Amino acid sequence: MNRLTLAERIVIECGIYQKLKLSQIAKKIGKTPGSVSREIRLNRTVALGEHPCGKDCCFAGECKIKSLCGIKECSKRCVACREYDCRDLCSRYNNTPCSILLKPPYVCNTCVRRRKCKADRAYYIAQQADAMAKRRYSDSRSKIQTRGKELEKLDKLVSPLILKGQPLTHIWSEHGEELGISQRTLYRYIDQGVLSVGNIDLRRKVAYKPRRKKKEISEGFLNQEFRKNRGYDDYLKYMEKNPDMPVIQMDTVKGCREQGKRLLTLHFCNTNMMLMFLMRDGKADTVVEQFDMLTGLLGLEEFHKIFPVILTDNGSEFKHTRELETTDDGKKRTKVFYCDPQASWQKPQIEKNHEFIRYVLPKGKTLNLYTQEDITVLMNNINSIRQESLCNKSPYEVTADKSILRLMELMRLHLIPADEIRLTSDLLKR
Repeated sequence: MNRLTLAERIVIECGIYQKLKLSQIAKKIGKTPGSVSREIRLNRTVALGEHPCGKDCCFAGECKIKSLCGIKECSKRCVACREYDCRDLCSRYNNTPCSILLKPPYVCNTCVRRRKCKADRAYYIAQQADAMAKRRYSDSRSKIQTRGKELEKLDKLVSPLILKGQPLTHIWSEHGEELGISQRTLYRYIDQGVLSVGNIDLRRKVAYKPRRKKKEISEGFLNQEFRKNRGYDDYLKYMEKNPDMPVIQMDTVKGCREQGKRLLTLHFCNTNMMLMFLMRDGKADTVVEQFDMLTGLLGLEEFHKIFPVILTDNGSEFKHTRELETTDDGKKRTKVFYCDPQASWQKPQIEKNHEFIRYVLPKGKTLNLYTQEDITVLMNNINSIRQESLCNKSPYEVTADKSILRLMELMRLHLIPADEIRLTSDLLKR
């Protein structure tokens, strides 16, 4: 039977009060009389009668049985006792329901004796019936459908990949057909504890730290020279005039020490691909050196084509705006804009991708032990993760720009097979 709507259930309730036949009610909502009958009996609300200790037995009036409780000295008839329940002790107990509930409309809505009746009663109330039906449907969907060897096979496939640090979205996109269940069902199985892994192994299920109270931003900061004509409002105006211009979000990732090595990250918003460069420190001159290195590697024209617009935060490492935007001989290579202070949500893609870095390099872990080759390994694993926003493809797989492909070749970037991806701390052993 197709599921009924609340409006259809209201029609059924009104039809019952109008004392219409089930066939007449069924005709109004375009269903069969059998469907209406099942709906009423299945989703009616039952009100238990006022018969303590099983005194609603059909033999109660004539019953003379004694000592069912085992106390032979008791002279009371069991039917008159209030300490023990006949339903638990008497094999002869028989509760015959009211005849009204055994024939259409199977409820007491229109019974004239319903207010004084002490028998079990049933009512059809549209809103309660709708809630009951939805709850039953939800419960049926939440049950574990995969059992036995199929569940064991599912566990052997999924759990090792999760322990490698792979996101569930990536696993499902690679093995969805093989799993035979939806991504939502897979999340539910883990939540219900039927697999070897649990919610604790799903990093995004772990609670985030509470947001800190936003600090006041001084006018002096907002008016600093490096931000002039390069604020977030200026960025929005520029992109409104150049809607097809690709945007690259830029940031840095710190180790455990302010003066130690840092990662410079560049995130392509259209493909979610992220480049990472290991710098000796977090100084502004060092960031400029990375830009000069890339310009020399690609050439000015290619650099401008790949990095036409860059959006970053207000970190001190990005304050040499003129040097970032132009080469030593004054030629334009990019356009840099800055987010509002304490507004990391204005560049959400790169902030989210930093989570993958922290899976392997958690906060507090020094970067001084690593080389650019190590970072390239990490970069390849992150950029090989399949993502829902990319139609279950990885950033490497959707990158088609010839200039970016050439850059990937120069940086020795390549796709990692789906099941070999690892995003845990043992990826870079130091």
